[in-house]
Parts: sequence; C-alpha cells; structure tokens
Amino acid sequence: MDLKEIIKKLESENRLTRVKSEVDPLHELAGISKKLEGGKAILYEKVKGYRFPVFTGLWWNRDNVATLFDTSADELPFLFGRAVADFNKEPMEAVIVEQPACQQVFMDEPDLYKIPTPTLALGDGGPYYSNAVFIAKDPDTGVRNTSIHRMQVISKTEAAFLLDVGRHLRDYYERAEKKGQPLEVTINVGVDASIYVAAITPSSAVGIDKDELGVAAALRGKPVELSRSKTVAVEGIANAQLVIEAELLPYKRVPEGPFGEVSGYYATQDDRWCLRVKAISHQNDPVIHSLHPGVEVWNSVGLTAEASIFQSVSKQIPGLKRVYLSPGGCGFYGAIIQIDAPRRGMGKNAILSTFAAFPPLNMVVAVNGDVDIKDPDDVFRAMATRCVPDQDIIVVPKCFGHELNPATDNGFGAKMGFDCTVPVPYPRQFQRVSFQDVDLSKFEIV
Repeated sequence: MDLKEIIKKLESENRLTRVKSEVDPLHELAGISKKLEGGKAILYEKVKGYRFPVFTGLWWNRDNVATLFDTSADELPFLFGRAVADFNKEPMEAVIVEQPACQQVFMDEPDLYKIPTPTLALGDGGPYYSNAVFIAKDPDTGVRNTSIHRMQVISKTEAAFLLDVGRHLRDYYERAEKKGQPLEVTINVGVDASIYVAAITPSSAVGIDKDELGVAAALRGKPVELSRSKTVAVEGIANAQLVIEAELLPYKRVPEGPFGEVSGYYATQDDRWCLRVKAISHQNDPVIHSLHPGVEVWNSVGLTAEASIFQSVSKQIPGLKRVYLSPGGCGFYGAIIQIDAPRRGMGKNAILSTFAAFPPLNMVVAVNGDVDIKDPDDVFRAMATRCVPDQDIIVVPKCFGHELNPATDNGFGAKMGFDCTVPVPYPRQFQRVSFQDVDLSKFEIV
C-alpha cells in the first residue's frame, strides 16, 4: 500500500488525527506533534504557504505500525527479522513499471522550496527532510543501496546531508569521489512502511553486495516496483509520493546543521556533503511524510535493530527470548536482552554478542525471562537485586560505537554491560512474590 492507503488504513482503525487548522512549518508543526507524541499518527491538512499536506507520527507508536502488517506490536521485530532471513536466503528482484504514480507530475523547474519541509526543533539550522529514502548504485558493481539520511534544504536545487561512518552509501560516495565523479541518487519521500523498514535495516544484517529492497519484497510477499528516472541512472520507488533525482557532488562541502538527532541532542553544524537536484516528480496531490524527532525515531530504529540482534545472538547463545531497544536508550545506544541461559556465564556471552551484532550500542542489560523488559522499574529492580557489581559489570574500553552519541569521542569510546541474570531454574531467593489470580467480576466491590 502507498502512503495514502496507509493513512486510510490508520483512519479506519481509529489511529489517525487530522489537524484541520493551518499550521506553520517553522517550528509550529513540530510543536503540535510533540504535544501529541506517542498516540495516533497525524495528518496536517493545511500547511502555511504550501498546497501539500504533511503526515507524521506513524512510527512513534508500535501499535500503529503493527496495524499495517496485521500483527501485534510484540511480534513486529520477529516479523522484520524473518523478512531479513528470507531475503538473505532467496531475494526477490525489484521490477520496473511504466507510468508510475510517482511521475504523475514533473516540476517544470526543480524547486525544493515548493515542497513543505518542516523546521523541526527550535535549534535546527533550517528545514529538514528527516526520513528521506536515498537510493544509489554501487559505482563498481551497480548493486542498489537504500538508506535514510537527514537532508537540509539550502537552496532551490541544493541540499546538505549527513553520511555516517560505516554506512554503505558513504562507501559508494567515497569510491565515486576518488574518481572525481558525482554519485547519482533518487530521494524518495512518502514511501510505504516496508520500504522504510528496508532502508533502516542495519548494515550488519544486509551485506554491501545485496540490494536491501529485497527486505521490503520479503515483507510484502511480492517484488518492489520501481520507476525509471528521467535524469539519473538510478530508479525511484514507483508508489512514492515524491521523488527527487539528484547527484551527490564530489569534493564539495557546505555548512549543515545543527539538527536534533537520534541522541536527543543537537548534532553541531559542520561542513558536510552537498547534493544538486536535477528533477522532481510527484503524485497528483501528494502527501509529504516527515519523521518527528524523538520517540518516532527511537521506535523505528529500535524495531529493526531488535530484529537484527535477535537473529544474530540467538544463533550463538541458547535461551534468548526477546530484545528491546527502549526510547530511553534512543533506540540505538542501549539494549535490554531477556535470556534464560542454561549455563552460568552465558549472560555475559550474550551481552558481548549483542555488542557485536549492533555496533552503535554502548550499553546492554541482560535480564531473565521473568523480567518485563519494557518496564523500566522491573529492569531497574533486576539491576539492583541481581547484579553483583564487581562480578557482573563488563566494561569494554576503546571501542568504536556511533559518531552521533555525545558520550563518545566522534564514535570512539567504551561499552558497558550489566549481567542481571540468575541461574535457571531460579534459586529460591530469586523467586518472585506471587498472588492468587482472581476474577474481580465475582465480587461486589464498592
């Protein structure tokens, strides 16, 4: 389903809020979103100065996303994990379609200022695409890569963007730059949820020699449909609301930032990469999709990382039950793993395997299966009563994590694990207080 169909589905399930008043894309739109964060998704019908509505909030509630995949929120990471596993076993190739919806209208002259692009946090350096899906091709092999990168509008036809260390797109770009060549891309705005999942699937789960769009195909059960571009040799997503055809310029750097990042703090302004827009096409009456900083980012990143970690660690360590990357850990830096390991010491092994499975993490807490990993109080109780500090805290110094985490020196720092597991079956001193289950409807309670 495309984004418009997603909105209809959410509304039919009472998971959509419509804001009918005119809103200013400069801070006001994001300010309203912050007040409504965590609940229903939001469609801003009237954005000041623009013809197109803006949609946000899909990913800040896991139940919203689960509705689209006809599953439960708890099952989502396993669903995504199975899709990656199926893709790695038997990938489905994408197909090109004629007369794609994303090319119903071509701008006579490309102009980024005609697209509603919110300025989100108060300290942001300007308007940002916060969930634009970049598609590029390996300059040597032609393999497609799909990924999300923040993108700041700086003129009608130019934008600044971030290339994180370790991302496949950065590898593509640096090889093209060494040849003095631009790297052609399409930037897809307003894609369906399966494409977004493919774009944020960790690099550790999909090799640089594979096309991540196959993950979306595995989720859909059918190939991804693409469109031929007019000005670049890279395809767009056929049912995207809007597609920008562009080239990443070699050796050109421009000021970008500040921006409210995944850490919940501002990434500083610096000279970063620049792209030039060559063409813009869109559906008739497109809906522009924006990702609100905060829980929406943490949830979306966390869901795919949980799937990747579970797939990797469960192959090595028996007894793993669940993985949760909570909003408190930014969905990126802190993980809670639930494990009833059959032997002593395996909790620590699981912690180290988790770090290896998802390198951006700098903190992992391992707890038993009787601990609710989504309840911070329950996790903290396990830390306070089951972790012996001089035996169960692991510190791994001098590691590379994630450059956007301010607790690191541009990504270089330490990692820490808390082994809060006890042997199975649980010793008597760790058996929880329990009570009889009763049916309250049988009692007269005033």
